[in-house]
Amino acid sequence: MKDYITVIGGGLAGTEAAYQIAKNKIKVKLYEMKPNKYSPAHTNKNLAEIVCSNSFKSNLHTNACGLLKEELRILDSLLIKVADETAVPAGQALAVDRELFSKKVTEEIEKNPYIEIINKEVGDEISLEDLSKDGIVIIATGPLTSEKLSKEIIDLTGENNLAFFDAAAPIVTKDSIDFDIAFFGNRYEQEKQKEETIESWKKRLKTQEASYINLPMNKQEYENFVNELISAEVITLHDFEKREIFEGCMPIEIMAKRGIDTLRYGPLKPVGFDDPRYGKRPYAVVQLRQDDCNGTIYNIVGFQTNLKFGEQKRVFSLIPGLKNAEFVKYGVMHRNTYINSTKLLDETYNFKENKNIYFAGQITGVEGYVESISSGLVSAINAVKKYENFKKGDKTKKIIFSEYTMIGSLAKYVSTPNDKFQPMNANFGILPELEEKIKDKKLKYQKLADRAEEYLKGEKECQR
Repeated sequence: MKDYITVIGGGLAGTEAAYQIAKNKIKVKLYEMKPNKYSPAHTNKNLAEIVCSNSFKSNLHTNACGLLKEELRILDSLLIKVADETAVPAGQALAVDRELFSKKVTEEIEKNPYIEIINKEVGDEISLEDLSKDGIVIIATGPLTSEKLSKEIIDLTGENNLAFFDAAAPIVTKDSIDFDIAFFGNRYEQEKQKEETIESWKKRLKTQEASYINLPMNKQEYENFVNELISAEVITLHDFEKREIFEGCMPIEIMAKRGIDTLRYGPLKPVGFDDPRYGKRPYAVVQLRQDDCNGTIYNIVGFQTNLKFGEQKRVFSLIPGLKNAEFVKYGVMHRNTYINSTKLLDETYNFKENKNIYFAGQITGVEGYVESISSGLVSAINAVKKYENFKKGDKTKKIIFSEYTMIGSLAKYVSTPNDKFQPMNANFGILPELEEKIKDKKLKYQKLADRAEEYLKGEKECQR
């Protein structure tokens, strides 16, 4: 067997995998085609580039993704550590300065003496077959796997790749937002200030440094916006893109077509806010979330879109407060590819037909940044185990995380037979039920999270 482990792809899952392997003083060859070639959505030469939202979701213990992050912290995840170090204000969520995040991850990987970065496209200059011959390989090429490597993966798996849409929201500058209309504030925060006068309330909300900027709408403004959104011109999709849209990343224009009030019960819900101008709840609210450390740019929350760039400027400028908005980045829509993992992988992300190959990241059907990091960590830990056992001449053992942990439940989900398999985020629904029935949802999630951490800290892993 080769005296190193190969990782293909320098995204979130791939860099986490490389770090976990190198931590065990095993050499890693990390293949990344950038900067020689970029996918349709990537522009940054650094590793671990964040393409969509800059949010790693909630940090709360009672949130599934918050629990997953805490599990990864316990297991010394490099990327969650860097995310914590490059965090920007986002209320209860963990959001990062995306440029600084990818820069710091790249620096950590480049300075590691056990990791060699090779800027070549696998499937072009070197084949997957060559890399996996007498060597352990982790394929972590993400949802935008190149066409050449995709063909090799299809040949390898004997299955057609599946695809779903993923869309990125536009980003505007803070200075271009009209603060005669917009106000700072986190949801429900205002309810704690009932004794304030409207004038003092209005003044405070305009000057405080909260996590979100809020843009209130009245009924007429909202309905005009929705009607223009529905009729706006979209980018013509390629034939391979004309498939089912993943519900977890629904384009705003598709959501709007489901009914005039759909957005008011979704990303534009006004619950928890009062318009400081009038002291009452607005008809709808658009939220903007800080996107960099300096608080100079904000992304429009929930506004993933496939509108043409000119239409984005026209329609989104109809939102009160964004009339003169400066768009530093428009929303884009791109193909996400994933394999039918329920037929192909086991609970360690190991390919059943070739035990030297692992998959990691969104190509496995785990959906989300933190989930991808989790799969990279699990696949790497098991690749290390396989490597060490081979060197010792022992029978290969697998490290399977308990299904009571979020890490383990995700791995089990993507490896359990399912005829209607689709990408999955971390959620409490995939964890085994508690023995006791608890009606209070928050208390239930607290107990599920406590149980998960107990399993992780106590047993850490179940080996077989």
